[in-house]
Amino acid sequence: MNKYLQDLIKLSKFDTSISMFEPKIENEKAKLATFIETAEAIKTSINNIYLEVDEIKSKRTKNNIHLAELKSKLEDIAKKNKDIQTEKELKALQLEEEIAKEQIAFANEEINRLDTLASSKEEELKELQVNLTEEEESIKEIQVAVDSTIEEINKERNVVYQERSELLEKFDNKILTFYEKIKRWAKDSAVVPVKKQACYGCYMKINDKTYAEVIKSEEIINCPHCGRILYKEDETEEA
Repeated sequence: MNKYLQDLIKLSKFDTSISMFEPKIENEKAKLATFIETAEAIKTSINNIYLEVDEIKSKRTKNNIHLAELKSKLEDIAKKNKDIQTEKELKALQLEEEIAKEQIAFANEEINRLDTLASSKEEELKELQVNLTEEEESIKEIQVAVDSTIEEINKERNVVYQERSELLEKFDNKILTFYEKIKRWAKDSAVVPVKKQACYGCYMKINDKTYAEVIKSEEIINCPHCGRILYKEDETEEA
C-alpha cells in the first residue's frame, strides 16, 4: 500500500477517535445530570410543600381566632338573655345564637380538615426528604464513577493526540493540505473504505477501473462521485 495512503488512513482514524471522545464525556455527564435533575425536582417539591404547610397553618390560625370570636359572641348572647323584655327580642337573640353555633361547628370542622391535611403534608414531606437523601447519595457515588471514567477517557484522548502529533511530524505537507481540504466538508469521513465496490462515504458504486486502482493501493484515489479518499480494507478488518 502507498505510504502516503497508509498515513492518511492512520490520520483519519486518529481524527475519528478524537471526535468521539467529547460525546463520550458528554454521555457520562448526562448520566450524572439525570440524577441531579431528579434531586432538584424533589427539592422543588419539598419547598412547595413547606409553602403549603405554612398556608395551612395560617388558615388554622385564622380559624382559631374566628372561633374565639364566636365563643365570645355566645357569651355575650348569654348575658343579653337576662335583659330580654319582648318575644321579638328573644327570637332575634335565639337566631343570632343559632347562627353563631353553626359557625362554630363549621370552624371546628375546618380546623380538623386543616389538621388532617397538615399531617398528610408532613408525611409527604418526610417521604420526599428520604428520597432526596437517597438521591444525593446516588449522586455522590455516580460522581465518583463519572469522574473516574472521564479521567480514563482524557488519558486515552491524550494518547491519541500524542500519536497523531508524532504522525504529523513526518507527514508530507502537500498530502496533509489535500486531506484537510477534504476534511473541511467531509468531516471524519474524508478517508473511507470501499466495500462491495461502493464508496462508504457517499455509498455510490464506483466503476471497475477505479475499483481496481483502489485494490492496488499504489496511489491515492478519490471517489469519482464525492471526492473522498478511498482505500480497500483487508479481509480481517472488513469482516
